[in-house]
Amino acid sequence: MAGRESALQFMRGSASTSPLPQQAAALALTQPSTDWHVKENGRDHHTSKFSSKELVVRRGQAFVITFNGTEHPEQTFTFIAETGPKPSKQAKTQATFGISSTASKEGWSAVLQSTSSHSVSISISSPANAVIGRYKLSVQSTSVGSSSPVVLGTFVLLFNPWSSGDDVFMPNKAECEEYVLEEFGIIFAGNNNHINSFGWNFGQFQADILSICLSMLDRSLNYRKDPATDVSRRYDPKYLGRVLSAMVNANDDQGVVQGNWSGNYDGGKSPSSWTGSGEILQNWKKSGFKPVRYGQCWVFAAVLTTVLRCLGIPTRPITNFSSAHDADANLRVDEFYDASGNHLNEGADSVWNFHVWNESWFSRSDLGPSYSGWQILDATPQEESGGIYQCGPASRNAIKEGDVDLDYDCPFVFAEVNADCMYWNYDPATRKKTLLFNKSTVIGQLISTKAVGRNDRIDITSDYKYEEGSKKERDIFKKARKKLGLEDKFDPTAPTPKEIEQKPDISGKFKMAGPLEVGKDLNLILVLANLQSEVKSVQVNMTAWSTVYTRRPVREIWKDSLSVSLSPEEEKHFPIKISYAEYQQQLTTDNAIEVTALCHVEGGIQVLVQRHIALDNPAIDIQVLGEAKVNKEVEVEVVFTNPIDIEVKDCVLQVEGSDLLRGILMIDVPPLKAKEISSTKFKLTPFETGSKHLLVNFSCDKFADIKAFKTVKVID
Repeated sequence: MAGRESALQFMRGSASTSPLPQQAAALALTQPSTDWHVKENGRDHHTSKFSSKELVVRRGQAFVITFNGTEHPEQTFTFIAETGPKPSKQAKTQATFGISSTASKEGWSAVLQSTSSHSVSISISSPANAVIGRYKLSVQSTSVGSSSPVVLGTFVLLFNPWSSGDDVFMPNKAECEEYVLEEFGIIFAGNNNHINSFGWNFGQFQADILSICLSMLDRSLNYRKDPATDVSRRYDPKYLGRVLSAMVNANDDQGVVQGNWSGNYDGGKSPSSWTGSGEILQNWKKSGFKPVRYGQCWVFAAVLTTVLRCLGIPTRPITNFSSAHDADANLRVDEFYDASGNHLNEGADSVWNFHVWNESWFSRSDLGPSYSGWQILDATPQEESGGIYQCGPASRNAIKEGDVDLDYDCPFVFAEVNADCMYWNYDPATRKKTLLFNKSTVIGQLISTKAVGRNDRIDITSDYKYEEGSKKERDIFKKARKKLGLEDKFDPTAPTPKEIEQKPDISGKFKMAGPLEVGKDLNLILVLANLQSEVKSVQVNMTAWSTVYTRRPVREIWKDSLSVSLSPEEEKHFPIKISYAEYQQQLTTDNAIEVTALCHVEGGIQVLVQRHIALDNPAIDIQVLGEAKVNKEVEVEVVFTNPIDIEVKDCVLQVEGSDLLRGILMIDVPPLKAKEISSTKFKLTPFETGSKHLLVNFSCDKFADIKAFKTVKVID
């Protein structure tokens, strides 16, 4: 019965063997019954994890629907698929297509699969470059005259990394699983001396998340300005990635998350308290799309990961340690210290202990094949791009090769991983600054992401730049400066050649001499060495400040000074102890401390010694007490030991996990006396099989956001 001349007649009852009058045909189409085969199509399109009852499919791949109707030679039917507020064929937001014998690779098409006495199955295909989003599917019959189109329903079309014709095609299937389908991730933090990590529940398949992601697109500045044009560009992952990098932050557009780096998070949640994106996105919708308070870089990156994975673009969070924020686009960051060694908030440049952004995988037809692959997107609002806070996509290959003249935001990203760093002594009274030293090898270290299929950290620094300090790396840096017109430009803020050539008479460093844990005293050793063959007298001014992870000083913890005489080529060690009592009230939720020693050398140049310290929270243990089975209760125990000599109170345990719990579980925990062990038990009922992840976050008045996760194997 299949063929080009075949037509379909939809009926509410049994099949008819003669042509229907026009009125009857129109009537029969007013209430068609459509089976979207959500389960079968979901399996074929890797969309079965979505909790929506609406059909979700991927572009460039056929899906099957079934109608209650029969074939009839005197009727033809035309399908109409359309998306956006003003669908048009010219904008490729509307497609009209009849039944053909084979699927089209160029446009939308329908192929008759089978018929029975009461039903017809049709295979519908979309092109690999179709606009993504929510579509309305209608059908129109023609016989003696014509009827108005009848809506069959809606479906959602996503990017397809499994299809070779798609811009987001990812040939490695294990990477597709990780970067599109995996709901759990690990984010790396701390600093380059001490990396720590925590789990995150991306939750891209949770209820309503897909609809929230689509509504994000409809709330962007681009959509508000010109809805039809915005929707017509949603076939392009680089366009969508850039729009969403703006929408995830609240600047400019009342986007999802409001940033806060002050250390004071009154009126919202501390950025470090979140454990997943689902709660953030749901809160944004529930509030009437008011920005959620508060986020910092990993929150922006995690939410953007959720949104892009949800839409089908392979995406992962990336952590860059010693990350530069080059505000004046000169590929140099300047840091200032006063005579006492205090880190000053002078200038707009900064170096962050770490910064988290995203990489998304897609081709760059605008730049050429050598720039395809991983693209950097950054939703953290740092600098404006095109008049709003958005960043990327910047080709990672372009960053490595110093091609900073290419779209988008390559100079800023290049500086994040490869800027030179200048350290200055600054006198606020006279506004005089003196170069302490400069380094070209401190920025962009240990660039990290989670391994595919494992919870390990992998180092991808070599994908961003050539070996630090090598001739190739320096040549690329010079190339980048030349492309930005900085090579021959006089910079009055730059150090003079004489300043750069000055050599210090002494060297110094801080060594750690004990555990780096919140609740324990901090023990360091200041090591000073005389590099000369004559005695050197040194006045040392030392400070310790609590900071946020961006190294912005928040509160002074400790200060001291000492006078030192160093014999020729002598090395001396000076123990330093900062007690828990001294720092516990001053610490931010980032558990970050900066210790500095500014050494004033008699007759020589000053030497700055600094150490950025990331303290670990005490451990928390999770045990699943029994076998985890679908739809069966299982008990979980969370154990925490108060490690300090005073009582902790205001204790709260927060628990979440995709396919293990619906929503967030909040449990109040009684106060804990000194050294007391707390055991908190609760029950959960898994509702999907497979390897799942349970995430917990424990907070009290003395410890902020102690995180842990447990892999739970759920069986039938």
